[in-house]
Formats: sequence, structure tokens, C-alpha cells
Amino acid sequence: MIDTSKVAELSKVAKQMVAPGKGILAADESMKTVGKRFASIELENTEDNRRAFREMLLTVPGESDYISGVILHDETIRQTTKSGKTFVEILQTAGILPGIKVDLGLIDAGSEKLTSGLEGLGARLQEYVEFGAKFCKWRSVITIGESMPSEENIRQNAKDLAAYAFVCQEHGLVPMVEPEILLDGTHTIEQAEAASTQILTALFEELRAAGVALEGMILKTSMVLPGKDFGVKASPEQVAETTLRVFKKCLPSELAGEAFLSGGQGDVEATQNLNAINQDKNLPWPLTFSYARALQDAATKTWKGMPENLQAAQKVFLHRAKMNSLASLGTYSSDMEQPVAYDQDVTVSQD
Repeated sequence: MIDTSKVAELSKVAKQMVAPGKGILAADESMKTVGKRFASIELENTEDNRRAFREMLLTVPGESDYISGVILHDETIRQTTKSGKTFVEILQTAGILPGIKVDLGLIDAGSEKLTSGLEGLGARLQEYVEFGAKFCKWRSVITIGESMPSEENIRQNAKDLAAYAFVCQEHGLVPMVEPEILLDGTHTIEQAEAASTQILTALFEELRAAGVALEGMILKTSMVLPGKDFGVKASPEQVAETTLRVFKKCLPSELAGEAFLSGGQGDVEATQNLNAINQDKNLPWPLTFSYARALQDAATKTWKGMPENLQAAQKVFLHRAKMNSLASLGTYSSDMEQPVAYDQDVTVSQD
């Protein structure tokens, strides 16, 4: 079990991460995924361009009004801005919590996937603590398909997530625990509900068995959605009803909070669904956002890697962050949206 005094500090940080009206920016994409995003704006995938991209996202004036924390990539936590300050210093000055992705990516497990990175995790975490990180993220990936997800895959991913979370808490870092159900596929929302229930039930069994303090961790999971190739999108009301039914069945009341991933949803779609979920005001946990593409995409396409577009791109980012902030409070309306000059049809999923 984690020391009581340490749990109190973890709980304090976790509450900051899901503070009312605030969410978490996922800026931890791998170099491969950033390359896909850059290809959509015809920008070369170099270290300097990646640094400029992260600087565009992390130096937005007023960002801390809506963003409580940022998940960084290993490359980014070591980089400095043009002014010579580290990205961690930039976030700390703004009152934003620095976080770090600590898994080492996906590995094949038959036709399914597991996540690597438990070996040597403690030493890596100690280094990230010295850099100033306050929380971590580990992502597992579940696919719905023929004979999937298997019970074996669900259970092993749950065990790995629990082992990661415990080591994080031992090092004084709040774990974000991310069992992502991929949007890829033709599955129905009912199939997604069944898989989500099975996954979250197994996850919390393993977290408890590992001695993880649930009040000092954040869940980052998918909304319950039909597959993108199913042919019919669920309404925000249906997404909310189904997602909350799973959560009320599976999530323990002591959990510090949930920060949804966008998982390939469109920018506005992710906001609308989050807003519908937060119409229920009698929940034991805050439900907010931890989006990557759904926060970044419009700003990236406005920026295009050009310094002269920086201010306009940051305004676009701030608007998207504000819309999701309102949605996390259940006070968003589509009337608040503003037109932006970019192609919303280009979608790049995070790997």
C-alpha cells in the first residue's frame, strides 16, 4: 500500500488535474504521429519543427484558464523554447501541471495489443520527477472485432496498467490510467458498452489488488461510441446515456476523476458529447477532457509551421480549449462556436 501522507499529496494533485472547468492537453504524440500531422500541413518532421509545434501549443496566453495539465513526450520534456526556458518551466510559470507519457508503445499479442515499458519504469520515473513531472500516462489499446477483445487480453492489459499505476504512486506521481477502446471498426454502441463494462470491471479489480490509491489517480478512457465504420453516429444524448450507465456500474466513488480521450472524434463532436455527459449533475467524480487531436487540429492547420500564423493559431487553440472547458461543466452550446479556416475532414489518430 502507498504511504498515507503520499496518498494525500497524490490526491491533491489529482484534484488539480480535474478542477472544475479545466482539462488536460495530450501533447505526447510519438514522432511518427507528429509526422502524420505535419504531412497534413506539408511540414517536414524535424526536431526543430516539433519543438516549434509544441511551443505553439504550450505558450498560449490564457491557456491556464482552461488547461490544468499537459502530457508531454520524452523529447519535449527535455527541450527548451526559443527563449531558452524548458517546457516544464513554461508550464510551471503558467500554473499548469507537467505530465509525461511513460509507456514505450504497443507490442503484438496475437491479433491484439499489449503495451511495453514496465521494465526499468522506476528509474525512468525518477528522472521525470527530477525534470518536474507531477503525473504520468500509460495507454493500452483494446480492439472490438471478431472474438475481440479476449478475456486474456483485457486481463493482461489491466494487470499492466495496475502495475504501472502503483509504481507511479510510489514515486509520488499521479498515474493517468488509459484503457483506450479504438474507434476503428463496425461495432455497435451496444457492443462498445459491453466491452467497456468488461474492461473497466477488470481494471478496477486489478488496481485494487495492486494496492493503487484510487483517490490519487485519474482514469482516461473512451466515451462509449459505435465504431466509425458502423455507418450511423450516435447522438450526444445516446453517448451520454450509454457512457454514464457503464460508469455508474464500474467506477468506484473514491476515484479522483475521469478525463476522456477524444479517440478520433471530430473537434466539435467531442465537445458536444462531453457536454451531454455533463448534464448529469449528481455524479461522484468530475468528468473532463484530455484531448490531443480534438484540441490541436484546428490550431495546427491554422499555424502551418509559419511564425506569422502563431498568434492566429493560438487564438484558435484557446477557443477550442474554452469550448471543452464549458462542456466539462455542462454549459456549452453549439451557438458558441466560431468558424475557422481549416479542413476538418483530415483526421490523424494518435498511435
